Amino acid sequence: MRTVWILALSLGIFWASDATASSNFPISSRDIGGTVTSPHGMEAGVWVIAETAELPTKFAKIVVTDDQGRFLIPDLPAAHYQVWVRGYGLVDSPKVTAATGDRLELTAVIAPNERAAAAYYPGVYWYAMLDIPGQNEFPGTGDQGNGIPPAMKSQRYWIDTLKNGCQSCHALGSPGVREVPDFFQQLGHGDAQSAWAYRTQAGQAMGYMATVLSRLGPEKGLSLFARWTERIAQGALPFESPSRPQGQERNAVYTLWDWSSPKHYLHDAISTDKRNPTVNANGLIWGAPEESTDWVPTLDPVHHVASEIRMPYLDPATPSQRDVSKGPSAYWGDEHIWDGHTSIHNLILDEDGKVWFSARIRPASNPDFCRQGSSLAAAVAYPLSESSRQITRYDPLTTTWQLIDTCFTTHHLYFGYDPDNTLWTSAGPPGSGIVGWLNTRVLRRTGDARQAQGWTPLVIDSNGNGKRDDYVEAGTTPDPSKDLHIRAAFYGVQPSPVEDVIWGQSMDVGFSRMDQPGYLIRLKPGPDPVHTALAEIYQPPPEGFGPRGLDVDSHGIVWTVLSSGHMASFDRSRCKGPLNGPDAVDGTHCPEGWTLYRFPGPQFHGADPRGSADHAYYLWVDRFNTLGLGQDVPIACTNGGEALLALVNGHFVTLRIPYPLGFFTKNVDGRIDDPAAGWKGRGLWTTSGSRANFHGEGGKTAYPKVFKVQIRPDPLAD
Repeated sequence: MRTVWILALSLGIFWASDATASSNFPISSRDIGGTVTSPHGMEAGVWVIAETAELPTKFAKIVVTDDQGRFLIPDLPAAHYQVWVRGYGLVDSPKVTAATGDRLELTAVIAPNERAAAAYYPGVYWYAMLDIPGQNEFPGTGDQGNGIPPAMKSQRYWIDTLKNGCQSCHALGSPGVREVPDFFQQLGHGDAQSAWAYRTQAGQAMGYMATVLSRLGPEKGLSLFARWTERIAQGALPFESPSRPQGQERNAVYTLWDWSSPKHYLHDAISTDKRNPTVNANGLIWGAPEESTDWVPTLDPVHHVASEIRMPYLDPATPSQRDVSKGPSAYWGDEHIWDGHTSIHNLILDEDGKVWFSARIRPASNPDFCRQGSSLAAAVAYPLSESSRQITRYDPLTTTWQLIDTCFTTHHLYFGYDPDNTLWTSAGPPGSGIVGWLNTRVLRRTGDARQAQGWTPLVIDSNGNGKRDDYVEAGTTPDPSKDLHIRAAFYGVQPSPVEDVIWGQSMDVGFSRMDQPGYLIRLKPGPDPVHTALAEIYQPPPEGFGPRGLDVDSHGIVWTVLSSGHMASFDRSRCKGPLNGPDAVDGTHCPEGWTLYRFPGPQFHGADPRGSADHAYYLWVDRFNTLGLGQDVPIACTNGGEALLALVNGHFVTLRIPYPLGFFTKNVDGRIDDPAAGWKGRGLWTTSGSRANFHGEGGKTAYPKVFKVQIRPDPLAD
């Protein structure tokens, strides 16, 4: 494949167009436009980047050249810009200073060799070079055998752990990971395996990294990572190469703003009420910085102003990430760059523009009203002794906080479509076996969080009588007269817009004694959810595994992304057999409901070729066509591919943001600022999501960014 790429470079095919194209298209005083050429002719499908530091926060806009090498960067704030060309098969062109209204003739620079070209590939092309243990190495034989823990029973669980344990927080293919910093050699860790052992015991997330490594098998995992980086250092290059943007991909306009701090990272961002994308039109974008800080970042995209608001917490004893011990970082030395108490994971806007957060407000031990002996209905049915995150609400109009103590742990938040505006939550880590919610109508009326909350165990109708009965715990002796409580937990959570059910998704936990595959979970609350809620579970077909995140389209079809390297849909109406009873307890009873779509790009050698090495952290369905690719288009946040993947009519449109290198996001939502303004009045919003933003382009000086993605009718639309 690399030989083909070099031949294409030398011949100027695939992208170079006839140099006779006209450059006399209109450019307004708000735009910068022109053409991009190289010795091969007009350069089609390359990115043109314009960036300025003359606004209150750094600002950039990126477009793609058309098939004649022409470009138009629309609606730029008045300023001076640095403009340059980036693209596959190229290295960055020299930066040219320009102002709005200028017409430019830019010269692309052909990459001098294959290694220089590969430096601009998405990380997955490097990440896919990692050796994966073969199918025949599972189950693991432990420290005295192949180094893989015996609990790791199949290759799918190893890959899932790698992707959802490592790649989901750090972009493994980025330069900061695929190359071992010289700093480790200075500490006496000169060989690659020693350096990898140290790097997983340093920095702010050392505890989590050590846990994941133990699941992979510490020595086995370290040896594979070490061999990977050694081969790259010795000159090994990706075995596949990406294609330049084509078709609708060339209509994309990407707008970027700096926010927060280079020392912090953003887990999520929100722009609107996901049930109504006209809420908060032209308003602030809000961020969730998780463990890194208690300062919530905001962006005013109209005036280009980034700011912060500090989130309070109830108890001074609330733990801080700063207290976590660490070894010296290759980037920050002994400096503690994270100081978050509130662990702000996820956030959402309501119909009034108030911002709700999944956040920690106290230590984990629950108040008495959550515990055994409480009169609270949910606590009587299923008492809870701890919760690691609760809920906060911020009112931008009054600039006031409300701290809401919940007995259940929160992770993701989503409002329902019921008159109570119920806020449904997920519990995140596996094993809780419950789902919690907050009746926001009751909370607003009474101010009483105790009265407004509830939770229920996830109970399957395993005896098939159509109602909730007493239940036994999963893993205990089955009782045909009783139902079954599964210990899975919602990670993604999504109320259906078309029926009174809540969809959730649980993670694969094949590395533990639970040996649980990932499920989609359908919860029917019933009239008294604490006592009547019933769950159904559904596993992907054998070639797919590891669901993470979900959304539901306007027809009730559920969408998720799989660590096997797929986007997947599930249509329950296609199920042929019974959906309850003993045959439904493992979730394999409706393979006909699933449709899988393989992510583009390379696959690991030795892994199932039906999958991909790429991995998506989450997924969102554009029910209101806020992007412009159609109603109900599902969009995956692919970390390795450094792109948003939109599935349009069964085919992926790859919306890769090429600058800064290492684009990595965990979320997306869409907002309509002006329904009458066409493509200019709408767009998607997201943010940098890597825990180590400094692993990408810019290093320690790189700020997290807010990204706006729009699709215009053609590459020259103004």
